[in-house]
Amino acid sequence: QLGRVSDGSLRLMVQGVERIRLVDFPQTEPYLVARVALAPDTREAIAESTETAALRRAAVDLFRRLVGLAGDLPDEVAVAAENLTDSRQVAYLIAAVTPLEPDVRQEILELDPVEAKLRRLVDLLQRELAVRELGQKITTETQERLSKAQREFYLREQLRSIQTELGEKGEADATDETAELRRQIEAAHLPEEARTEAERELRRLAGMAAASPEYGLTRSYLEWMASLPWTTLTGGEIDVTRTQRVLDEDHYDLAKVKERILERLAVKKLRHDRQADAGPAGQLDNGGDAPPPPGAPPGAAPAREPILCFVGPPGVGKTSLGQSIARALGCQFVRMALGGLRDEAEVRGHRRTYIGAMPGRIIQALRRAGTRNPVFMLDEIDKVGSDWRGDPSSALLEVLDPAQNNTFVDTYLGVPFDLSQILFIATANTLETIPSALRDRLEVLTLSGYTDDEKVRIAQQYLIPKARSIWGGRGSSMRSPNGPASPGWRRVWRGPPPGAMCFSSRPP
Repeated sequence: QLGRVSDGSLRLMVQGVERIRLVDFPQTEPYLVARVALAPDTREAIAESTETAALRRAAVDLFRRLVGLAGDLPDEVAVAAENLTDSRQVAYLIAAVTPLEPDVRQEILELDPVEAKLRRLVDLLQRELAVRELGQKITTETQERLSKAQREFYLREQLRSIQTELGEKGEADATDETAELRRQIEAAHLPEEARTEAERELRRLAGMAAASPEYGLTRSYLEWMASLPWTTLTGGEIDVTRTQRVLDEDHYDLAKVKERILERLAVKKLRHDRQADAGPAGQLDNGGDAPPPPGAPPGAAPAREPILCFVGPPGVGKTSLGQSIARALGCQFVRMALGGLRDEAEVRGHRRTYIGAMPGRIIQALRRAGTRNPVFMLDEIDKVGSDWRGDPSSALLEVLDPAQNNTFVDTYLGVPFDLSQILFIATANTLETIPSALRDRLEVLTLSGYTDDEKVRIAQQYLIPKARSIWGGRGSSMRSPNGPASPGWRRVWRGPPPGAMCFSSRPP
């Protein structure tokens, strides 16, 4: 067929009839003249073999799938290939319409016999089909991502409009929150590991939508990190004389207990003075450890200072002793009630993946105190239990161990927090229920019950003056009997309570 196209050129369409082989070019001007020789295909002698039929069917099936994927191939060519019974013509048709390089088409033309043509064509079709399928998969995924992005953009625009109508904060406010959190974290002077984790969470927060469920969780985590007293210390130099005066002002008798408290504070002062003399390079800060004993060889490990544990019945002054120590040192006083504690997460904190997760009670108490060196009282340590949720006493061992508590890792925070500057004090009513491993970390100071005469002196010298200051009593408006056998004192207690708590709960 001969036709003229729109640009004025001619287009000639011919049909191949037989293969030829080029011999030479006897003429090149004014046009090419070639001498050729026939090179007919090898034909089947009688009927098509089973291998040839299988190859032809495989080629046609692959070609049909390719036509279904390719938008530039008409369905008619697949129908034509299926209707042909001559395997040689099938190979030539598929090779002609499939997008192949000219040298590849020439290779198929030259191959002989027809099984070789079909085998080569099947390989080419499989490769082309794999490329088309991969391209279609990539296109589909790209379109899905674009559709999802467009949908999210549309929904966020709707959300922004709704938030504007309701007066709620949107993305701009979330950005302001991120900037404010960054300023708070910089002002908190976090240690290196904690700062790295906080910066990583800040980057995640900046990439989140304000309506995302993780946004609130991450923001709460960063608020905790920024509000903890990583470097804040309170109190001044330890004054043993002042401490003794405060203890005598607040507590009657307890001479041995007061003496041991003063010894412990003297050791703490000695360690602080040695560290100050050695300077930063002295490496003498051993948290709760005492200095090496006198005469110890150079480089000896410091002796571990046990935790003071006040043991006695209720009302003998265990908690008030801790308060007096904190007042004498100028430190904050923190009390953590351990009665009924059974969940280890109450000490170590919860995983952030849990709903309502938060740090453990140790970290919570330090946040409320605003300092990392308070006097920390573990009240009723003998009433700690254990069940399927864990053993809190094992977590307390880590908290009280000076070799570990300088790198205490709360599960919620996920970074170390230094507890070595805390002065821990424990209280208990009995030693029998304290786990042996935990009891070994304690130095027991026993506070026995008071006699009736001692209770009267405590009431007259300590509790009644305190009650006057609280209730505003003046002069003779508050009177007390002279002895424990008087009717006024008998009305104060019922039975023989060992402590003096009954006096502080009502006016005598």
